[in-house]
Amino acid sequence: MKNLVILLFGTLFLVSCADRPSLQKYFVKNTESSAFIAVDLPPSLIKTDKFVLSEAEKEALKSFDKMNILAFKSDSSNAVAYDKEILEVKTILKDESYQQLMKVGSGSDGASIYFVGADDEHIEEFVILAGKKENGFAVIRVLGTNMNPTHVFNMIAILQKSDVNLEQLKPLQALVK
Repeated sequence: MKNLVILLFGTLFLVSCADRPSLQKYFVKNTESSAFIAVDLPPSLIKTDKFVLSEAEKEALKSFDKMNILAFKSDSSNAVAYDKEILEVKTILKDESYQQLMKVGSGSDGASIYFVGADDEHIEEFVILAGKKENGFAVIRVLGTNMNPTHVFNMIAILQKSDVNLEQLKPLQALVK
């Protein structure tokens, strides 16, 4: 009986430690790759000292922890690599922990927004996947605590009003050109 219990716990341990792909692992694997541009943005990027925040904007800013951006720059010489990488990201986002919130565009041009959380009022992570085959794609992870879709829209409004330190975004300019 004791051996059966040990075997059961051992099997449970191995199954719970399954090496499933995740965005976190994908970011770590590709951050140092020359094919990718990686940028981490802290909340201090957003300068709000020159305007007054509404209560909703304060709450949105408080829920935001950081943003990670990983971008793959595409050109005619790496079309096969683009297809491989975008497929890997899309496969990860098919996992049940990612719930699609919105999708725009079609085919190889477009963007999708996903979230991870217990429900749509307690979101831990928003993921934006945007791409255009000619330029490349970017995966943006917005990490926070108890975020909700309204927080995201309020954060966009704050970013539009704020004095953002664009120096931290310089590595992404090559992708946009």
